[in-house]
Order: sequence, then structure tokens, then C-alpha cells
Amino acid sequence: MLYLVRHGRTDANARGLLQGRLDPPLDAIGRRQASAIAAMIGDVDEVISSSLVRAVETAAYFEREVAIDDRWIELAYGEYEGMPAGEVPPEVWQSWKTNSMFATKGGESFGALDARVRSACADLADRIHGTNVVVVSHVSPIKAAVGWALNATTDIMFHCHLSQASLCRVDMGKFGPLLHSFNEQAPIV
Repeated sequence: MLYLVRHGRTDANARGLLQGRLDPPLDAIGRRQASAIAAMIGDVDEVISSSLVRAVETAAYFEREVAIDDRWIELAYGEYEGMPAGEVPPEVWQSWKTNSMFATKGGESFGALDARVRSACADLADRIHGTNVVVVSHVSPIKAAVGWALNATTDIMFHCHLSQASLCRVDMGKFGPLLHSFNEQAPIV
């Protein structure tokens, strides 16, 4: 089984900022979320993470050696990183939504992100049948991985919500990847 885990909350998440490649740590709530999701999943065979601190800190709660794979790093929002999501001009959101190759100045397109995530998923496809692999990542790469599982386009990015410290489960079936769950959350204690 492939467990796709979004990192726990950061202060930037709490303030509604686009983080992208910014590298803030988890806040107190994010650490509780990370602990809860790791406890909910339980023992796993392998843990992979993006190199951003918020993902690495979340991955550490699985108490396994963590392999870094930056195909799972968050989308680079370029000039909009650190900006409140509500202050991004509507035409930029529309371009992201309607043109998978659109990238802001200094940013990355959803199409480029989708290609790197699908490559990472293809590399994991054989291993996730009979092995429990956790990938700790970010909202956009996880949505791209769900798109891979569903054989969907990048259009999926704007039609689903993924909470902090949430879980999506993907396994390999007879006809390819199968999405078993989306946006599961563990109760925070």
C-alpha cells in the first residue's frame, strides 16, 4: 500500500500563505497532527519524503529511516510564494486552472509537477504491492499522485481538497493503481 501523507500544519498554513518552496517548520498543532497520522497508519516498511522541513519533520514521526526524493517537493509558486492565497490575482488562479503549462515568474507549472510525480509513482508501482510505503509530501504532489491513480489529468488539482496531515491510500490492483481512500484525517489528541 502507498500511503500519501500531507505534512502537518505550519504557521504559514495557519496564516493562509502559499508556501511552495518556502521552508518553515511545523507549528505545535502540526507536530500533533503528524504524530496522530503516524499513529493511525502504524508500522510501515519504508518512508520517503520531500526535502522541505515540514515534510521531513512529519516523516520523522514514522520512526523509520527517511529517504529524500525531491520529485515529491511542493510546486514552486515563484513570485507568489509567501503571499496570502486570497491576494493572488484571479487571472493567475485562472491560468493555473486552465493551462497546465502556465508558470509564474520563478515558478513551476502544474504540468511539470505532474510529470515528476508520475515518474516517482511509476518507480513505486511494483513496490507498493505487498509493501507499506509512506510518502510525506505536499498538497499539489499528492493531488498529482491521486491523478496518477485515477488516470486523471491535472484538472483534478482544482476539484478536490486535501487537509494538512491527511492521508490518501493507493494500492496496485490487477489493472493498475487503485485509490482506496482520500483525505483521511486522524483525531488530534
